[in-house]
Order: sequence, then C-alpha cells, then structure tokens
Amino acid sequence: MNKADLINAIAKEAEISKKSSEVALNTFMATVTKALKKGDSVVLTGFGTFSTMKRKARIGRNPQTGSEIKIPAKTAPKFKPGKALKDSVK
Repeated sequence: MNKADLINAIAKEAEISKKSSEVALNTFMATVTKALKKGDSVVLTGFGTFSTMKRKARIGRNPQTGSEIKIPAKTAPKFKPGKALKDSVK
C-alpha cells in the first residue's frame, strides 16, 4: 500500500473526502516528524511508539574498494509496534 492507497482507504473508512484524508495524513506525518526532531516520542497506545535512537560513529568498509570509511554518528527514527498491532497481525 502506498500513500495514495492509504489516503483512499482513510477517505472510504471515515466517509470523508480524499482531500480531507490527505490533509489529515500529511498533518499527522508533519506532527510526528516535528516531535521526533525535538527529541520527543509519539505514543499511540495499542498501535505503537515513534521515537529516535542515537547511533554511534563507526568504521565501515567500502564494498567496491574494501577501504575503510568513517561513518558519522547520527540520530535515526525508530518505530516499535504496540501489543495490539502485533497481535492483530499474527
């Protein structure tokens, strides 16, 4: 399912226009992104938790040449599914 399919599914399920569901989805994604940038986590009970994790700097290898390269430290987004979501997918 891609973004357009998700917008259509939301519009059909909620019985709203596609434009309204697109606005809602874009607002949700922007709000989650903004919270993660601030270092906050977003908890949707039963669905899951969006958070960030810090990755340490490390040494990697270029697969073409085999030479060592430095991979800088960074903060990456993370999603941990909730129990209800895990159980419903089983």
